[in-house]
Amino acid sequence: MASQKELTRESSYDRVTILLHWLTAVLVVALFALAESWDFLRHGSPLRKELHSIHISLGIVLALVMTVRLGWRVTRGRRLASVSAGLMAFAGKAVHHALYLLLAVQIVLGFLWRWAQAEAFMFFGLFPVQFATVKDRAMSHILGDLHDVAAWSIIVLAGLHAAAALMHHYVLRDGVLKRMLPERAISDFGG
Repeated sequence: MASQKELTRESSYDRVTILLHWLTAVLVVALFALAESWDFLRHGSPLRKELHSIHISLGIVLALVMTVRLGWRVTRGRRLASVSAGLMAFAGKAVHHALYLLLAVQIVLGFLWRWAQAEAFMFFGLFPVQFATVKDRAMSHILGDLHDVAAWSIIVLAGLHAAAALMHHYVLRDGVLKRMLPERAISDFGG
C-alpha cells in the first residue's frame, strides 16, 4: 500500500477524471437538494416552478457530464489499481458500478418522466423546452415514484462512497482519497 507521502501524479487520477467526478458529485447533491426543497412550497407557486426548471436543466447537464465521463473513462481516463484487496476491493468496485448504473437509470427516468408530464420548462431561464405534448398521468406517477427511489438510492450509495473515502484517508491512511483530489490540493490536504 502506498503511503500518503508516496502519492505522485502517476498514482492520482488525471485532471479530467477528477473534474468530472467532482462535477458529478456537485450536480447530484444540487439536484437532490432542489427536489427535496420544493416540497416545502405550495403547488403552482412561481418559485416551485422555477426550482423544477433548474432541476431539469441541471439534470440535462448531468446527462451530458455522465456521457462525457463514461466516454473519457473507456478511452483516455487513467486507471488505477485498487489499494484494497479481497472483500473491500470487491465492495468498492460494486459501489462504483452501482453508482454508474443508478445515475444512468436516473437520467433515463428523468427524461421519461418529463416526457410523460408533457409540460414545458425554461432551460436555465433562457428558452422553453417541451419533450412531448400529450400528458400520461398514470405513467407520470409511476416514473415519478421510480425517479424518487433512484434518487434516494444514489444519495445513500454516494454517502457510503464518501464515508469509505474518509475511512481510507483518516483510518487506513492509504492515500485513496488523495487520488481523486487536484494536484495542488494534495499537499494541502492533511491526514
